[in-house]
Amino acid sequence: MLDLSGRVALVTGGTRGIGAAIAGRLAEEGAHVVVCGRTEPASHPFEFVPCDVRDPEQVDSLVSVTVERHGRLDVLVNNAGGSPEVPAASASPGFNRAIIELNLLAPLLVATAANAVMQRQHDGGVVVNIASVSGLRPSPGTAAYGAAKAGLINLTQSLAVEWAPKVRVNAVSAGLVATEDSLEHYGGEDGLARVAATVPLGRFGEPADVANAVAFLASPLASYVSGANLVLHGGGEWPAFLRAAHGDGTATEPRA
Repeated sequence: MLDLSGRVALVTGGTRGIGAAIAGRLAEEGAHVVVCGRTEPASHPFEFVPCDVRDPEQVDSLVSVTVERHGRLDVLVNNAGGSPEVPAASASPGFNRAIIELNLLAPLLVATAANAVMQRQHDGGVVVNIASVSGLRPSPGTAAYGAAKAGLINLTQSLAVEWAPKVRVNAVSAGLVATEDSLEHYGGEDGLARVAATVPLGRFGEPADVANAVAFLASPLASYVSGANLVLHGGGEWPAFLRAAHGDGTATEPRA
């Protein structure tokens, strides 16, 4: 039912982490997968096209090369993004501009180029934007990133209206996901365990969880899903006021 045989998928930032998991999952369902990044890694299993997704000329070349080689483009996954942690009061204007450009303007740029191809195809295409729960709640330490992801969610809804009926546009807002950088970011195994305990499902998400959601949205099973934001956060977070009210920590435990 998730069959993507004969489809061509492009995954930005698809050589590592969540992007690589998405690329692998789409390939499992039969899609021919093209990935892009600024630098090609030494080893990866997918067709690679170098591209800085913030550069309009490089983006046009990326989409043109993909179509020239494979004749079509059916699925675009805007995965490239991210931000280091910098307090808003310390972040320079240039830093903020770069974060917003990467996480909001670049997805719009790539999606627009892909849409031009998909609109000419009889069966259109699908765009999936990888957003974040940082766009749905406060994002202290990564304020520009959170604002950009909030914009990406809104952009998803707007493009779904503008580009229908040929092109479906959806977003996946990922919560805490265990990647190569998680151990360092959260202070080792003990830190990971403490953070995981704040999630109702009791664990971090895995890159495969995001990849499965993308595969669903790209597939015929989601043929009537457009303008949606699929939130993957394990149930969210226990409200801070409950922790404060139960000072013994019991508010972090599941209740019948």
